[in-house]
Amino acid sequence: MTGSLSIVIPVYNEIDNLDELIHRCVEVGQSLDRTWELVLVDDGSRDGSSERLIEAAEADPDHVKAVILNRNYGQHNAVICGFSHANGDIVVTLDADLQNPPEEIPQLLKAIDEGNDVVGTIRMNRQDSVFRRFASWTINHLVKKTTGVMMHDYGCMLRAYRRPIVDAMLQCRERSTFIPVLANSFAKRTTEIEVSHAERSAGTSKYGFMRLINLQFDLLTCMTTFPLRLLTWVGVMISMLSVAFGGVLLALRFILGAEWAAAGVFTLFAVLFFFVGVQFIAMGLVGEYLARVHNDVRGRPRYFIDSVHDETVLAGSARPDETTERPKRRLVHS
Repeated sequence: MTGSLSIVIPVYNEIDNLDELIHRCVEVGQSLDRTWELVLVDDGSRDGSSERLIEAAEADPDHVKAVILNRNYGQHNAVICGFSHANGDIVVTLDADLQNPPEEIPQLLKAIDEGNDVVGTIRMNRQDSVFRRFASWTINHLVKKTTGVMMHDYGCMLRAYRRPIVDAMLQCRERSTFIPVLANSFAKRTTEIEVSHAERSAGTSKYGFMRLINLQFDLLTCMTTFPLRLLTWVGVMISMLSVAFGGVLLALRFILGAEWAAAGVFTLFAVLFFFVGVQFIAMGLVGEYLARVHNDVRGRPRYFIDSVHDETVLAGSARPDETTERPKRRLVHS
């Protein structure tokens, strides 16, 4: 045994999976030779998931904690909330849809015990649709190119972190964040392991087309300034091309005469529209950055807690954005 374990799971409308999820996580915890806890964060569910989490916490208060948020704040904010309530020396995050089996957790713990600060996972034989796999590939490629943090599968929530990495993430105050990249920015040693992947047995995915598009924007603007630098180079290239194009038009004006130049007016309009489009794209991208700066300057909480259910914290207490202190709690060895 080399450290206590906290399993943090964000939950959003997963009532059909919760009984099996909790049962399998408890079985994994009981099989480990270390103290452990299960931290379940309800991210504004409306299908009865929050009530089921409260029941699980009341049934096993020594190991299960339920944190109920007052509305939906997004997966990564829910995970940050779970971090602030986790007490383990090692924190493992997991999705509630059971596509990543909890039985893979011992593999992550073994990699952490070998001295790694962050352990990522690579989903083998993925059971997702072609669209989801393509979106995942795009996100992974984008993150690697823009941040230089090389991992193969950023979309898999099944990951393990040492406590110092978790504490460092809790000190970051930005509103929009992408936890796998943020964790890697603090880690000295990282690794990846292969894990199995199962079909979703119940419920539907919460990441539709528009949500994946929004995730792309978040990745672009919350973790790197590369797009702004890219815009600078694009502007330089367009300026050079426009000068060259103007020179060609001037030469053709003298060679072919004024009549030809008049006939090319629509070409000029096309070029003008292209430049206008580039300007609007640039303005929109700068606006994304300004919006995030605006949100950070306001300093509003990432989330607001409706209630916490375990053996030491009274239900009904509301504590906004606990990002620097964790409630003290005894971890019980199975």
